[in-house]
Amino acid sequence: MSPFSRLLAAGLPVLMAAALGSLATLPNIPTWYAGLAKPWFTPPNGVFSPVWTILYALMAYSVWRILTLPDRAPGRHGALAAFFVQLALNAAWSWAFFWLHSPLTGLVVIAVLLAMILVTVRRFWSLDRLAAALLVPYAVWLAFATVLNAAIWHLNA
Repeated sequence: MSPFSRLLAAGLPVLMAAALGSLATLPNIPTWYAGLAKPWFTPPNGVFSPVWTILYALMAYSVWRILTLPDRAPGRHGALAAFFVQLALNAAWSWAFFWLHSPLTGLVVIAVLLAMILVTVRRFWSLDRLAAALLVPYAVWLAFATVLNAAIWHLNA
């Protein structure tokens, strides 16, 4: 794979996941989401965009590092599969929570997403420890987001 192809293979899927998630999220923030009861620890809306921008950049760089490994590196294909499954779940969460207006469906998706990012971190660790470490802030944010999602579901059930 050429360096440019690796860059596209790392960056485009992450950008697509971010864009797809935004399509479901942004129209619902000032309407449906604004009307939900939220726990005291909910960050201000302005926090989410910069946090996600940083996390998506870390994700793209992390997967780029794995893509630079030789195709025959043991565990590379499984690690990439785990990464792209969690990325699809990342986009799916926005549609489950915001588009479907369903904190419960969002909670189910984000719980699976959190488990999948932990699998991804573990698989990346055996290949490239920096690539794995770059995903840790994302895993921490997802753990927080899972608790937030659960609290919103509880408050609005």
